[in-house]
Amino acid sequence: MRSVDPDFDSAEVAAVFAAYPPDIRAALLRLRRLILETAEATEGVGAVQETLKWGQPSYLTPQSGSGTPIRIDRVRSAPGRYALYVHCQTDLIASLRARYPDGLTYEGDRAIVFDRDDDIPEDILRHAIALALTYHRRKSRTRREAT
Repeated sequence: MRSVDPDFDSAEVAAVFAAYPPDIRAALLRLRRLILETAEATEGVGAVQETLKWGQPSYLTPQSGSGTPIRIDRVRSAPGRYALYVHCQTDLIASLRARYPDGLTYEGDRAIVFDRDDDIPEDILRHAIALALTYHRRKSRTRREAT
């Protein structure tokens, strides 16, 4: 197995990253770093669990229950593309599309898609990640305020 940096808690997750082509691996490691840094900087998120869901690196908030899962992976049908996925039954992508119509490329109701050579708008992406990591907490607060 090729070496992948940084350290992983799960050998299975590390193996998935090691299997990616080098350019896609580097891009996905950058997304991973943004997810972990954003989780650490976002109040109320707590520890993030990195695991595999459907064979994709996934980031969950089991301690706080504040967020919807985030998954990252290459786009298998489009070499050179990769994506950040959220649950398709959330309104996250619709909200992001309304707020950032030109800042990101979206796929349906479930993904933000990148080309391997894209300059990632980190500020926008950090905001998108923070919204995913706090999705359930925000929805719960909105429901309470509506009653």
